[in-house]
Amino acid sequence: MKEITRIATVIALSATSVIAQVSPTNASSERASLAALSAKPESAFACNRLALTPEQRKRHFDELGPKLRSIKAGVRELPNGYEFEFPSDPKTIQLVAEWVAGERACCPFFDITLRLEREGGPFWMSLTGREGVKQFLKADAAAWIKK
Repeated sequence: MKEITRIATVIALSATSVIAQVSPTNASSERASLAALSAKPESAFACNRLALTPEQRKRHFDELGPKLRSIKAGVRELPNGYEFEFPSDPKTIQLVAEWVAGERACCPFFDITLRLEREGGPFWMSLTGREGVKQFLKADAAAWIKK
């Protein structure tokens, strides 16, 4: 028991010594280093089609995508992506929500927002994200961006 107490005291004194050596100027750089270590890695700008089962891929890419592009009512360019307008009927809302669930799986780098305007106004889906998302959309989703 005395040995455990002695080891605990040595550890506590060592920790106090380390803390005392951290100056205020070093503390901010150490906090930044800790934040960088705990940050989540960012996925590449690439669609991971294997995140979906073959049935889900067929539904997402061959059925839902073309259907939604055909009923899309408009497109707005945003600073960090695009916003797409759809009719606000329940069936369309369900189709967009199903598409979003698949898109989130295969393209986790998107921030996806669904917005219904008040008083029966339009339904909007935005695809935005970090630096580079807009350029990815221009290259990979040109059919969506066409007005």
